[in-house]
Amino acid sequence: MRKLIFLFITVSFAGYGQNIVETQNGKVEGYSNEDIHIFKGIPFAEPPVGALRWKAPQPVQNWKGVKQTKEFGPSPIQNTPEPFLCWTEEFIAKPEPLSEDCLYLNIWTPAKAHDEKLPVFVWIYGGGLSSGSANCDIYDGQQMAEQGVVFVSLNYRVGVLGFMAHPELSEESGHGASGNYGFMDQLEGLKWIQKNIAAFGGDPNNVTIAGQSAGSFSVNAQIASPLASGYFNKAICQSGGILGGRLMQDLATAEEQGVKFMESVNATSIDELRAMPAAQLQELSNNSDLGRFGVVLDDYFLPKDLFEHFKEGNHNQVKVLTGWVTGDSNLLPMGEVTMESFTSMANERFGGNAHEFLEMFPAGNNEEALQSQQKMNLLSFAGLPSYLLGTYMDRDVWLYEFTHVPTDKPGFPNYGAFHTSEVPFALHTLDQWDRSWQTEERKLEDQMSAYWINFVKTGNPNGEGLPQWSSYNQDEGKLLIFETGELKSSSKYLEEFWFLTQH
Repeated sequence: MRKLIFLFITVSFAGYGQNIVETQNGKVEGYSNEDIHIFKGIPFAEPPVGALRWKAPQPVQNWKGVKQTKEFGPSPIQNTPEPFLCWTEEFIAKPEPLSEDCLYLNIWTPAKAHDEKLPVFVWIYGGGLSSGSANCDIYDGQQMAEQGVVFVSLNYRVGVLGFMAHPELSEESGHGASGNYGFMDQLEGLKWIQKNIAAFGGDPNNVTIAGQSAGSFSVNAQIASPLASGYFNKAICQSGGILGGRLMQDLATAEEQGVKFMESVNATSIDELRAMPAAQLQELSNNSDLGRFGVVLDDYFLPKDLFEHFKEGNHNQVKVLTGWVTGDSNLLPMGEVTMESFTSMANERFGGNAHEFLEMFPAGNNEEALQSQQKMNLLSFAGLPSYLLGTYMDRDVWLYEFTHVPTDKPGFPNYGAFHTSEVPFALHTLDQWDRSWQTEERKLEDQMSAYWINFVKTGNPNGEGLPQWSSYNQDEGKLLIFETGELKSSSKYLEEFWFLTQH
């Protein structure tokens, strides 16, 4: 009987130690799913509301007692999330709750003790820097945690509340800059992780940051930022990046946009804007005349001359895994493309080098011109940022292209290898996506996620049972092609990359 009592006490204490964790701010209680311990909605910064709206995130205040962390925290203020085109509900943030009080993170850990020092994987969502949330189904961390990593996802401010700059905000900041609050939120999350992740069995010195689309832009921004130095040692960038020059403004232009926004809502000061409801500001920010709020080259979080910053090697030198999906090309508007219009564009843009360009991107007829335009869009949005990271890093960089077209869903259009379709394969979350997956697709999921896991653990995606993946900057510009049942190495874009960066 005494042995049974002792066994009960021991098991109870073990469960307590796994699902109640003491952070530097207070205790949090999560729950278990099989052998994975899950904590959702942990605050990592003070709510950016009231006087803290449009300010850098502030460290979260300590709390007493045990905070329940079993549900996702609110998503950032944005237009009501709803499925559209190829992005079904699995890819979309939950419509409720949305709140300005949104700075929460989530942890899935397989650790059975606090001193395991497991590698840490931090996921940053996409959404054009204007939408998104960590609570999307395809971002579930269960499967990656089961493969031996601590999976973390975090929220950050988006849109007008996350990226608006304004002269008043720059003046009050103390460093003469404004905007990029969403990027600062991500960094504050990384700071919290460095201080607290060991309590969840993670290694604060082995942190990989990863993201797709705007999440990839965000990872690029952290690589570029001198403020983020030392908070991660590896990075995964999927489909896009700031080195492509998109969603980007210098500080003066971004401040002008903020002034126009203030004028459009009939406010005369930042204090008046801070007094307005967040949902109202979001609705008013949909004015297309204002443009989109995004990356600000503020000379604080990001350098004023981004490309020179990278060329001089002043960014954070880390190992990188990066690539794109062939359907990324559909994100950029094309209009009607003809042989004549494409040839005219080539002559106008490349002048005396137009002939060489048209040899690589032929336009002998309208169909060929359209294909060349799609390839141009793909390289412009996603290919070149990956290529340039490979060029500027002094460590190994692995490049990939995802070409697989997911299996059809009855009664639903086939959008091909669309933007974001690789994420469930990489994060091993196909079970979260309602499709009748084929055996070869399950194999592709196992292979792709294994590369990601190996990279997170060791800084090299290669491992036992996987086709060899050569690093791009060490093996003549090769990249890995992810297709159903086939992985192959290729250097097919090398000449085009070189030409476009030189002209």
